[in-house]
Formats: sequence, structure tokens, C-alpha cells
Amino acid sequence: MLAIIAAVFLTEAVAGNVAAAQSEKSTGVVSPTSEAEKAEREKGLAAATEAAKQLLLAMDTNKSGKVSKEEWMEFMEAEFDRLDTDHKGQLDVKELTQSRVRVRPYVGK
Repeated sequence: MLAIIAAVFLTEAVAGNVAAAQSEKSTGVVSPTSEAEKAEREKGLAAATEAAKQLLLAMDTNKSGKVSKEEWMEFMEAEFDRLDTDHKGQLDVKELTQSRVRVRPYVGK
């Protein structure tokens, strides 16, 4: 679930910046952004960055500071199996909404 949350935060932050840049480029008009909007965007990006760090720690089993495809797939397979509480090989809304990714505390590298 944390993977999904981190991906959503990062996607929204990037999409917002890209949309603003494209709008400015196509119209030549720079839309004013309030300080509150900027602060909220920065807050969201900081939260997504922290979530990504925690997710990296959970997946990076060899402590390289990076996630290999093998580590990614092993993590996702284990997470799927943990979430699939009825063992049907499918995740339903109930299984997804009642889940929490188990992540060890961030200790840095």
C-alpha cells in the first residue's frame, strides 16, 4: 500500500509541475501560485520523498541503496501474498483498504 501511496504522491507532484509548465509554454501566461499552494505542494513532495525512502528500505534487501528488479519483484510478491487474506490469488477492495505495508524504520545508509 505504501508503494501505491508513494507513487501517487510523486505522480501528482510531477503532473502538477508538468501541467503548469505546459500551460505557461502554450499560452505564454504564467498563472499566479499562492504561497499556500506552493507550501502545500512542497509538503506533499516531502511526504512522498519520505515514503519512497521507507519503501526503498523495505525492498533493498542487499543494502545497496538501490532496488533491483529482483528485489522489487520479491517484495511485491510477498506483499501480494500477505494482502491476499482469502488466498484466492486476487486482491479485492476490502483486502486493499484494510492493509498496511510493514516497513522497518528509516535508519539511513
